[in-house]
Amino acid sequence: MADINDGGIKIRNLYKIFGPKAASFVAPVKNGLSKADLLKQSGHVLGLRDISLDIPAGSIQVIMGLSGSGKSTLIRHINRLIDPTAGEVLIGGVDVCKMKFRDLREFRRRQTAMVFQKFALLPHRNVLDNVIYGMEVCGVSRKESVETAMRWIERVGLKGFEQRYPNQLSGGMQQRVGLARALAMDAPVLLMDEAYSALDPLIRMDMQTVLLDLQKEIRKTIVFITHDLDEALRLGDQIAILRDGCMVQQGTKQDIVLRPADEYVTNFVKQVNRGRVVSVDGVMSPLHSGVAAVGKHVAADTTVEDAISILTREPDQDHLIVVGENNHPLGTVSLRQLACALITPDEESDVIPVGADARKRAEVQVAVSR
Repeated sequence: MADINDGGIKIRNLYKIFGPKAASFVAPVKNGLSKADLLKQSGHVLGLRDISLDIPAGSIQVIMGLSGSGKSTLIRHINRLIDPTAGEVLIGGVDVCKMKFRDLREFRRRQTAMVFQKFALLPHRNVLDNVIYGMEVCGVSRKESVETAMRWIERVGLKGFEQRYPNQLSGGMQQRVGLARALAMDAPVLLMDEAYSALDPLIRMDMQTVLLDLQKEIRKTIVFITHDLDEALRLGDQIAILRDGCMVQQGTKQDIVLRPADEYVTNFVKQVNRGRVVSVDGVMSPLHSGVAAVGKHVAADTTVEDAISILTREPDQDHLIVVGENNHPLGTVSLRQLACALITPDEESDVIPVGADARKRAEVQVAVSR
């Protein structure tokens, strides 16, 4: 059986074409046949085109895109709810796409768990019995199942609601039940398909916080689907952006915001508050050998906005020393670098004259970003 802890998920050259003669159209698609032309010529639908993606074990991989981009199709290949037309999905070095029925069934039961957008709770079961359902299917004893379920029910903030039924719970509470049910299986891979999209904004933020707090402890490999860039930037260790079944860009949130691959991604990130997304290690200058690290220290993951706030309270300093683990100096970052990180290139000349004082520039950009 595949073990996700052996190296995460590796997706290689994945194609999905929907239609009765899908396999016969892989070569034309590889040779450049467009999604629109494929549909026009054959009535087949291109779901995914040549997707390759490495997802490290224990990380949160966000896959985002607009409706019809292929993101939900992609996540369903990981537990093979959808069979690919071509390509590989390797987990622990084993290709899920080639698993026999019995191995695939055990893989789905033991190695993956899924949280759905529409909650997918059983209406005739109370909270406790919904959470233990997966363990029942796997033959875990009632006593052990209840002990595990109660632990996760408490962890997601539903202690005292064990005997309530889904129709007695709010949407946010129902999603907490779905999350507890998935976590109770202790599967190393957690698949979340637009899990928070049906929730109100404040509840959605709360559930994002719950997931991030839990991830610090459980270190699951999480694949999270969303169409919301703010959600992607908050949750993702890595982000992959799809368009019309193609991978447009993949990387860290700083890669996406600071170095958008094309106009499509640029338009996605244009309204992002860069000061709250970009961290100082993404804009710093490396510390040259032999240069003394003199100045106030900040952690590498300090946001640009927080770094500017620190510097504006230090009138005698015009830079910060960026440090990593064990307070090891990594580089320096100036007010000008911080200020420039807040704006997109096409905005730069419109905000404040280039020759203006760097501190003033930074203060103006913080005000603009807010």
